[in-house]
This record gives sequence, structure tokens and C-alpha cells, in this order.
Amino acid sequence: MALELGEKSWKLSLGDCQRAPSRYTVAAGNTTAVLAAVANARSRCHLGADTTVYSCYEAGRDGFWLHRCLEEQGVVNLVVDSASIEVNRRARRAKTDRLDSDKLLSMLIRYHTGERRMWAVARIPTPEQEDDRRLHRELERLRHERTAHTNRVRFLLVLHNLRVKYVGGRLWTYWWARQRELLLPGQRAEIEREYERLALVRKQMRLLEAQQNHQVRSGAHPGMTLLSQIAGIGAGSASTLIRELAGCLGLAPTPYASGTSEVELGISKAGNRRCRWLLVELAWSWLRYQPHSALTHWFNHRFAGAGKRLRRIGIVALARRLAIALWRYLEHGEIPDGARLKRREVNIAVA
Repeated sequence: MALELGEKSWKLSLGDCQRAPSRYTVAAGNTTAVLAAVANARSRCHLGADTTVYSCYEAGRDGFWLHRCLEEQGVVNLVVDSASIEVNRRARRAKTDRLDSDKLLSMLIRYHTGERRMWAVARIPTPEQEDDRRLHRELERLRHERTAHTNRVRFLLVLHNLRVKYVGGRLWTYWWARQRELLLPGQRAEIEREYERLALVRKQMRLLEAQQNHQVRSGAHPGMTLLSQIAGIGAGSASTLIRELAGCLGLAPTPYASGTSEVELGISKAGNRRCRWLLVELAWSWLRYQPHSALTHWFNHRFAGAGKRLRRIGIVALARRLAIALWRYLEHGEIPDGARLKRREVNIAVA
């Protein structure tokens, strides 16, 4: 069984490799109708009620609740990375939900007949692991929202040639009290409403960051506490790495070799984007806070004298090496060669 999950309806394709597939349309989220379609397909194919059902659907907005529901009913389910599904390379090809479900069904049959590397199957987290990721992902969204509100206030001020470096705090309050009367009532009110939304976002961020710091300092997650002891890695970075590092990073190069042509297409970016972005940022931070480490010496030897473009390429290589070093630190306690620990955390650990 292959499921094409839509917002309002789901398309189902069911087959036994011998007959033409049965097709059903059910309301989105109606698992009772899905199980009824499975029962009808069993009857059509003259199979017993104890016949194993294999199913799949693409990872997306519905997440993993459907996977857990199907597993509870004895269905062997796969959640597939949609980017790994092969497509027709013709310039124009028909695409409908029905065709997509049929395509998924044929690929599911091929997968269970031995072609295991034809697509990427998602690693299913437990409900607790999913819930554990909520905090730092919400913080990420709030940071983007904070930037949007700040930029909006600045853009509205620039319309009257009023420029400010920082929106918020005591300096902003004092500056705004003097400048607000220079604006027309409509624009003044819009800026104040925008600033109220910005203040709410910052308040929520402070609450979440305090909760994140408490988790690291309390030792509830030993891996976070261990990572945060290294200079240059804060509580937020340690939290994100521990909770997201299980995913593939996508920092590996993508080769293209055809005939006599051999080129590199850049890093694959096929993995966990949060970890990928964070590790690149940590690589720059590592150069600043760990100047005497072996990784920093390697980067300086290879890329310090190069131009900006080569340094940006080299920082990705450093991020890959840093990921390996941090993994060894977490798994085996091997401190990266020449790395410096934070004094405060070291003293707490000794005490």
C-alpha cells in the first residue's frame, strides 16, 4: 500500500504484484477508512486476514503519527524522503496524486524485492525525542521572527530618514520618545504595534533560553553539559547538536563524473540543515575561541592565506572535521587536540 497524503484527501494504491492496483480516496486523517481499504484489497486479492501489509508514504507535514498508527495495526510501514524518489527526466511529464501513489507503490515493491538503495528511508524518532526537539526549533523560528520585526521597524523609520542601529532597550525608548512626534499618526501607530510584537517575541525567547540553559546546567542531558564545557560552544549550540546530530549532515561533496568530465558540484546539503548551518557557524567560532587547537592550525595552514572564496570553502571542510571531533568527544571523551575547556565548567566538574 502506498499513501499520497494531501491536505483534504489521501490517495491510496494497493496491490499484490500480480493484479492491477486498487485505488481509493479517503478523507485526510481517516485511518478507519484506510484500514477498510486494506481489508477490501485483501478480499480482492484472496488473501487472509493475517497477511502482512507493507506500506509507505513520503515524509512531510503529517510527520510520524500515521507511521505509529499503522505499526500498531501490524502494518510494516516506511517513511520515505521525498527528495530521494526517482522521477522521469522528460521535460514534460504528467503529475497527479494518483500517479504519485502508483509510483510509490511500484517503488515499494522494488524495495521489498531487494533494491534497498533506491530511496532514503527516514529514521523514526520516539514521541519523546520529537517532543525534545520542540524547544530549540521554536527558538529558531522566534529568531527569524525577531529579525523580521526589527527590519520592519527600521524600514518604516528610513521612510523619514530616521536611522537607528538597535531597536529595543533603554536607548531605543529614550530615542523614540523624542522622535515619535515627527511622524504622522498612522505610521507612528504602526511602528508601535510592530514594536509590541517584537517585545513579545523577545520575552518568549528569554523564557526559552532560560529553560535551555537550565537543562544544560542541571545535567539532565549529560551530552549537552559535556559539549558546553568546550570554549566556543554555548548552551544553544550544544542543545541543537545533541538533539539533531543523529541526522546526516549533508556536508559531503557531490561528485559528477561522466565520460571524461569530472567536476565537483559542491556539498550535497542532503541532511539535517539545522546541524549543517550550526556546524558552519561553530567552525568560524572555533577559529576565534580555539586559536591553539590542531583544527585551527590546520585551517590556517591550508586557507588562511587564501582569498575569501577559498576560506568559505575551507570552513565547510573544517565543519566536517569539527563534527567528527565533537562526536569522538561525546562518545569516547577525547578532547579535541589543543582545545581549551571553559574554566567555570571545569571547576564545577571538579567540585
